[in-house]
Amino acid sequence: MNARPEVPFYDTASPNTRSRYTRTAMALHWLIALGIIVNVVLALSADSLPDGWVRPVINTHKSIGITVLGLAILRVLWRFTHRPPALPASFPKWERASAHIAHILLYGLIFALPLSGWLHDSAWKDALTHPMSLFGFIPWPRIGFIMDQPPALKEHLHTLFGSLHTWFGYVLYVLLALHVGGALKHEWIDRHSVIRRMLP
Repeated sequence: MNARPEVPFYDTASPNTRSRYTRTAMALHWLIALGIIVNVVLALSADSLPDGWVRPVINTHKSIGITVLGLAILRVLWRFTHRPPALPASFPKWERASAHIAHILLYGLIFALPLSGWLHDSAWKDALTHPMSLFGFIPWPRIGFIMDQPPALKEHLHTLFGSLHTWFGYVLYVLLALHVGGALKHEWIDRHSVIRRMLP
């Protein structure tokens, strides 16, 4: 039996024949991915930690979230000025369309999660007595418009934004599973590697 030939992981007939993302795009992608993974671990482990660890873990979670937000802004700005490598033309149209939609949703969630967390934290009743800082060194403002609301409304907003933050996290888990699963499918089953586009 003849071995199945390796299929190129980009379409040489495409107008965009770049085979990989730029190094800057790669660095931003993996830093954001690392930040999200660490924050998921911190969020899921907070309830099982000793009382003395909970506040430092939550503060670290906040700091990583704001950092991810900043990296995501840079990632979008970079993408606007640097066209990414195209998916192979041999991919079915529905697969290319679904990949595009999944990326848009992922970008939306990467912004929505830290923003909803920031809003949630700004509505915290003890925010005034517990200043926020990035990794304990850089003072970081809360959202003044939310902090200035009456206590009853702030409590409602705190609950609302907290619920949104949680549900955004659940949706992110699903999209990440689809994102990683799709990449592995192309790598191991279809033999059209898309993972190498994001590797140096």
